[in-house]
Amino acid sequence: MVITAESALSSKTRWTIVGLLSASIAINLLDRQIFSVLAPLLRETFAWSNTQYGYAAVAFNLGMMLGQVPAGALMDRVGTKNGLLVIFLGWSLLTAAHALAGPGTAIDSIGSLFALPFVAIVASLTFTTAPVLAAGLSGFIFLRFLLGLFQCGNYTAGIKALAGLFPASSRSKAGGLFNAGAQLGSVIAGPLVLAWLVQGMGVSWQMAFVLPSIVCLLWLAPWMTTFPDKARMTDIALKPTVTAAGPDSSSISLGRLFTNRQVLGLALIRIFTGPITVFYWTWLANYLRGPEATGGRGMTWLAVGLWVAVPNLFGMAGNVFGGMMTDSLVRRTGSVDLGRKLGFVGAFSLGALSMTLPYVGSDALAILIMGLALFGNQWVAATYIGTVGDVVPQTLAGRVNGIAGLADNGATMLAVLYTGIMVDKYGWGPVFLGVGLFPFLAMASLFLVLRKIEPAVFRGARS
Repeated sequence: MVITAESALSSKTRWTIVGLLSASIAINLLDRQIFSVLAPLLRETFAWSNTQYGYAAVAFNLGMMLGQVPAGALMDRVGTKNGLLVIFLGWSLLTAAHALAGPGTAIDSIGSLFALPFVAIVASLTFTTAPVLAAGLSGFIFLRFLLGLFQCGNYTAGIKALAGLFPASSRSKAGGLFNAGAQLGSVIAGPLVLAWLVQGMGVSWQMAFVLPSIVCLLWLAPWMTTFPDKARMTDIALKPTVTAAGPDSSSISLGRLFTNRQVLGLALIRIFTGPITVFYWTWLANYLRGPEATGGRGMTWLAVGLWVAVPNLFGMAGNVFGGMMTDSLVRRTGSVDLGRKLGFVGAFSLGALSMTLPYVGSDALAILIMGLALFGNQWVAATYIGTVGDVVPQTLAGRVNGIAGLADNGATMLAVLYTGIMVDKYGWGPVFLGVGLFPFLAMASLFLVLRKIEPAVFRGARS
């Protein structure tokens, strides 16, 4: 009898692991979003422009991009259990360290050694003018970069775990519940940090970084006692129902993964959808607070803290219900390829609604449209998670998703940078038109590059 995750682990245990993974990425996003929801306050306190704030946001995405492949390799080498332990501890301590940043601090001085060349290099590579490093900006740029290095592996860890724990028929549902945690973290961040801690309780911006990051370390206890170690997970991990012709996965080099058409297709889908969610996570509070003359909504601090949660709440629903809808389509059509593609098309169509925002006067309607766009984009994410397991085995999932994450974060870095520049020069209108175009490019990648959703073929072994 072959022992698999379904037979070795009870259904309750496997879904408990999904809950823990969802909680981990919720904490990940909460810690990440503290800077974004405090951004309007920090910008006014330290007189940062949108472009200057954009460079701090880009530093995070650079860390995410550079850390993707190493994080994927870490998960494959030490296993999901210990790999996630390492990165969780790292990002929690780095989030708390943001409290030590600011003008005249040691972190600001140390950070300038990284920030000065970073700003100059990014400006030259993107053909933009490097901004002046305003008060306290160097320390935040440095910390955001380090935070990105540690946080990037959380998504990869989840996809790797789910690829081994769930069959294709329920993997999108599990993936949706896991990825819903990301939206939950972004839902909580605004009301918790800006509306309650800062505005309601009078907590300083420094303690707004420290309190959530320290309390959330409690998550490590149930994680370490529930998830199987690497050897156990390797033994019980589910294998694809159809095995593609090719070498054993352990002999497949990164070079062969980079050049595989289906891996490229997965990467392109993330390139054109990942930046959308990160755009809203990074810039939504600034958009809601921004003056109406620039196309912003001109909301009060309290309104921003509350309304910023609503689109992300829709996004969380997109992860859960979108994943369930895609799984249902797979079962109804009897085809993984057709079912996944129908799910992708429906999700891309909703994601494109962002381009209508420049023409919407009502704040309530704008919030609804942003919510539907995020619902669609997170539906994409849930369907993508299921698709990874359809294309590659669990033993390759960490590296494949690391490659896709590298591409995703490279695109996101550029999108975040140019958002700040474009808002300072032209306002918010052109930005939303561009955000609405991305899902159509992702759809083209699905049908023209990934094509049929089936196990990838890797010919030849590493020499």
